[in-house]
Order: sequence, then C-alpha cells, then structure tokens
Amino acid sequence: MTAASRTLVAVVGATATGKSDLGEALAAGLGGEVVCADARQVFRELEIGTGKPTPAERARLPHHLFDALSLEERPSAGWYARRAREACEEIFARGAAVVLVGGSGLYVRALLEGLHEEPPGNPEVRERLRGELETEGPEVLHARLAGLDPPTAARLAPRDRQRITRALEVYEASGRPLSWWHEHARRTPLDADVRSLEVTCPAASLRERIERRTRAMFAGGLVEETRALVEGGRGQALRSLKAIGYDAVLGLLAGVLTREAAMAVTDLRTRQLAKRQRTWFRHQGGGARLDARDRWEGPPLAEAFAALRLTPPRALS
Repeated sequence: MTAASRTLVAVVGATATGKSDLGEALAAGLGGEVVCADARQVFRELEIGTGKPTPAERARLPHHLFDALSLEERPSAGWYARRAREACEEIFARGAAVVLVGGSGLYVRALLEGLHEEPPGNPEVRERLRGELETEGPEVLHARLAGLDPPTAARLAPRDRQRITRALEVYEASGRPLSWWHEHARRTPLDADVRSLEVTCPAASLRERIERRTRAMFAGGLVEETRALVEGGRGQALRSLKAIGYDAVLGLLAGVLTREAAMAVTDLRTRQLAKRQRTWFRHQGGGARLDARDRWEGPPLAEAFAALRLTPPRALS
C-alpha cells in the first residue's frame, strides 16, 4: 500500500451485522488503520453498550475517533467530516489504508461526499427567535420563512420548530437564505480511492443477532458501566444522549424497568435502528454487499477482499 493509492475501505451496514469484526480483519490484512464512523462509539465513556472494538483490539493497530468526545459534548455530521478528514489525511501521509467502520450513514456520506457549508450560528439571533417561537408559534415563523426562503419553507413542516428557527437564524446571520448555502457552498469530498462494502443480514437472522448481543452486553457489564457513570455525576449527560441500551439501564437503575424489560426495550430500539440503517444503505447503493458471518477469517475474509477488489494477504491467497 502506497501513499499515492489513498485507499479507503468503508465497511457499513446495520448494527449487529459484525462490521467491527470485519473492519478489524481487513485493517490487519491491509496494514491499515481504523476510523470510527459511528455516532455513539465516538464517546470515550461508552464502551460495552456501543459495541466498539475492545481495548485489546484498539491496542493491536491504530484506531481513530473512538474516544474523540466526552458525554457532555455533542457530535454533528459537520464535526465528524472535519475530524475524520484530518485522521484520513494523516493515515494516507503514513502510506497506510483507511478502514472506515460504522453504521452512521450520514457521517459516512459527510466525509466521502462533502457537506453543505453553513454560516456559523449567532447566539443572540437564536435566542430572540426562540422567544418569538414561544410567543408567536412555529406557524407564524414558518410563514415568515416562506417570504424569505421559499424553497426551504416548502420542505419544512409548519411545526418543525428547530429547523424553522435554524433557517431564519441562517438568513439573519448571513444575509443569504439556507437554500442558497445548500446550492452554492458544498465542501470538497475526500480525495480517496473508495471501496465500499455493506454487510447484510436477513431480518430474522439479524433479530437473533441483536438478541444475542443484547444478552451479551447485559451479562458483560452494561448495567455496571451505566451505574458507574451515574455515580460519577454523568447521569444527566447520559440521559440527554438517549443512547440505546444505556437509556433502558437508566430505567432499570431508577426502578422503572425490570432487567428483562430493560433488555426487551434495548432489543426493540436496536431493531428499529437496524431497520433505519438498512433502508439508508439500500438507497445509497454503489458498493459491494456481503452476507454477515459469525467469524471473518479464512474463506469469508478472502471473499471480503475479493468483493472490495483488493489483494488479500498471502495467507488468504
């Protein structure tokens, strides 16, 4: 692998399909480095409930962005695109391949295709608009937006409080409507030889995988991890995050849910997430697809290399 190749392997798909295991195996075979593309694995305090690579796996080869934020911080697609781009450029400069792993489709697209540039926020304008929102109602602000930025107003529901106020803030802060920014100001996509692979799994099999993973997380210390965060004063930040698994355990610790009920809630929310992810990646297209496996080694790993049109390590040839 040379710096000139700038190879980026994107391993995507629904949760619980084994993306992380495949990403680790591909990175080891390529001599590459792993970059997180998961909206929850970027939090350094969250380990068991996010399914991130274990500390031992992260010690075997370089990993990036898995511990980028604290619970009190909030990521965005724009933040991710900037930080992931920096990590990728550093990896390419070392002559290594990037293995991007995760199920956050918006993050992956933000990095690989670029995002629409928006002006910085204006706190004073934002607070005034929020006050007007409370006194006048979202429909009035939506009507105002329709006069200033018809294309944006047309795609927003009249009661979409957050997006309406954001669009008005953009107009007042920059003097240009949000639709102008979306049309004229797109960041440059990452320059890389992108090879994408979606790990797929039939719905019934995925449901079983999710149930197994939920049981393993609860047996492996998810309750204890959550309790330690609450006792350490991080409970409010964790509640605000609404992270799958952790929110159910918070209910368990509060006495609102039994252990079995907390596991059932975690299963349900994970299945709902997986459904959204499968829909997203199905509509994105453009990459290879490969069925999930219990272990990514030997012939299954060789098949993944072939699907990506990459030369496998000698041991798999």
